[in-house]
Amino acid sequence: MSSQHIDRRHIEPTQHEFPAKVYYSAKRALTTHASGGNVLIGATILALIVANIPGINTLYADFWDQEIRLQVGSFNIFSHGGHPMSMLQFINDALMAIFFFSIGLEIKREVLVGELSSFKQALLPIVAAIGGMVVPVGIFWAMASGTDYIDGAAIPMATDIAFSLGILAMLGSRVPLSLKIFLTTLAVVDDIGGIIVIAAFYSTHIEPWFIVGGIAALGLLFLGSRLSIQSKIFYIGIGTVVWYLFLNSGIHPTIAGVLIAFCIPARPVFAPKKYVRQIRTAIAHFNTEDDETLSRRSILDKDQMDWLKEIESASDKVISPLQDLEDSLHPVVSFLIVPLFAFANAGIGFAGLSADAFFSGISLAIIVALVAGKFLGIFAFSWLTVKTRLAPMPAQSDWRMIAAVAMLGGIGFTVSLFIANLSFGGGVETGNALLNNAKIGIVAGSLLAGVVGFLMLHRFLPKSPAE
Repeated sequence: MSSQHIDRRHIEPTQHEFPAKVYYSAKRALTTHASGGNVLIGATILALIVANIPGINTLYADFWDQEIRLQVGSFNIFSHGGHPMSMLQFINDALMAIFFFSIGLEIKREVLVGELSSFKQALLPIVAAIGGMVVPVGIFWAMASGTDYIDGAAIPMATDIAFSLGILAMLGSRVPLSLKIFLTTLAVVDDIGGIIVIAAFYSTHIEPWFIVGGIAALGLLFLGSRLSIQSKIFYIGIGTVVWYLFLNSGIHPTIAGVLIAFCIPARPVFAPKKYVRQIRTAIAHFNTEDDETLSRRSILDKDQMDWLKEIESASDKVISPLQDLEDSLHPVVSFLIVPLFAFANAGIGFAGLSADAFFSGISLAIIVALVAGKFLGIFAFSWLTVKTRLAPMPAQSDWRMIAAVAMLGGIGFTVSLFIANLSFGGGVETGNALLNNAKIGIVAGSLLAGVVGFLMLHRFLPKSPAE
């Protein structure tokens, strides 16, 4: 993460401002991820339908094997090891790098001004998230020991923020704000854990010179951040170079997305007070009382154009590049990239499958790890943290509500599918069978955790709106 000097007066909230900032952060996460979750559900259902219609399922499978190119002469930016990417690789390695870039922006913002900026406020969900990663992985490891699917141990460690917050949103104002903050922070910490696992265990065939080039390009981004360069084109352009070098270095390119995000400046050029003063000065040039031309749709004169451009320029300088990019990317990620990823990766062919596929092997291990492992890990680690007085219980919550949220933590969908592809997406027949069965376990386990979590919340939440 960028270590640029940050004026704490503009970044850290005061004690009185903190609850309002936490409320804004939680509300924003709910509205963004919850609405995106509906599209994600639709894309998943569509993938399951298309993958099981004879004739169409062949077209569906063949479509993702098509090559994709963005080429100048003999150089193709969408190439890996000298070979063009397939459509599926483009989604998983290029578009998902943008997804992880947005996660990196969110993590940096949360550390600076959000739910992770206060250690005391964040401790309980951080510890709960650690439990929600360690216990499921341990359960999967125990069930998979000595099998050919032991490499998928990281699959059940993730919590899908879109699905889990979508279920909370369905229950509306009955959900206490503290519970929303708890789940949001837990999911963000889960994302951090997933990023670490991908970086540590899914990097292969390391190419040193590409790594050196990628680090040098990252250094240039870091220098730009230190010099307070505000141009988003600067960071996106050099960031694309970093992504390409990481893609061909053997380090998974989604990690490049996170590292680039950490270099994006979080401090705007103008403080809000200076911005307000500047736009008031510009607007004062318009005599709204006496100038009748302002009430008509007409061509502006040169002075009016200049005054409005001053306002536009000031508006760009009061919003930091980090916040601007995060706001701009959220709709693209929530409504396009993640649903497209789900549509490409959630297509499970049920033809020829027996009921044993759900109750044996890797499918069973993932279901048990997601449903039981996530629940036990989140709930037990939360209980120990509160009982040892390391952190307080979320306000207006009780242990039944925490148990319900712990069950929602078993919705591992998006990142679980992503890790399953990294584990078993090699293309050989055995790998394809394991990947298909892993997808069955992920979809079934996430669905079960979501339904049970919703029923528990519906039963245990207060019937009247929370304050």
